[in-house]
Amino acid sequence: MGTDSRTGTGPRDRFRAQVRQEVKTAALQQLATGGPEALSLNAIAKQLGMTGPALYRYFANRDSLLTELVIDAYGELAATLGRAADEVAGDATARLTAVAQAYRDWALAEPHRYRLLFRAPLPGYDAQSTRLVEASQPAMNVVLNVAAALTRPATPVPDDSADQFHAWMKRRDVEHVSAAVASRSTLLWAHMHGLVSLEIEGNFTSMGIDPAPLYAADLHDFIRSLTD
Repeated sequence: MGTDSRTGTGPRDRFRAQVRQEVKTAALQQLATGGPEALSLNAIAKQLGMTGPALYRYFANRDSLLTELVIDAYGELAATLGRAADEVAGDATARLTAVAQAYRDWALAEPHRYRLLFRAPLPGYDAQSTRLVEASQPAMNVVLNVAAALTRPATPVPDDSADQFHAWMKRRDVEHVSAAVASRSTLLWAHMHGLVSLEIEGNFTSMGIDPAPLYAADLHDFIRSLTD
């Protein structure tokens, strides 16, 4: 019994983990229906048949719960992109295409979690805290690695940004890639994010346009900019 407690596998630890997961599931339901502004620990406590003070034993406040949801979402996104890259072996273009498609697929399947990661933060919430920045890096690392296999050594870096990318890579411990790869990967993410964000907010639907060909064409042009 003592060993279970120390290793976090005893009955109390398992019960705590179960309750925390139930709270997260209820919170995700709130996010799906009303966005981050709708997140309410008191409403979650009522839904789960708990008192507010009892729930605060598992999450200190709304922001601590929000942080856990963001970290979970970043982890799932990184795992999704990593699987997409691993499933396509040998062809760098196919790998980058698979990663880009996986990014869009995840956003379409989990729009409320995608918004949680990339929309403007709630007032008073530190969306650039060290924990969240570190949690975001593995997903970017997948893009960096697949882009590195395509980027020509002489690919230029936008004017006046090389030093900034070198500093960013040093802070994030990704100095194994060049500034050119980092800048191109950032541009790729910006392209993907822009199109996906417009799509999940219904902007293409209101225009009567299927965004899939646009996404594919933009990715094709981007890959050509790396390899030509």
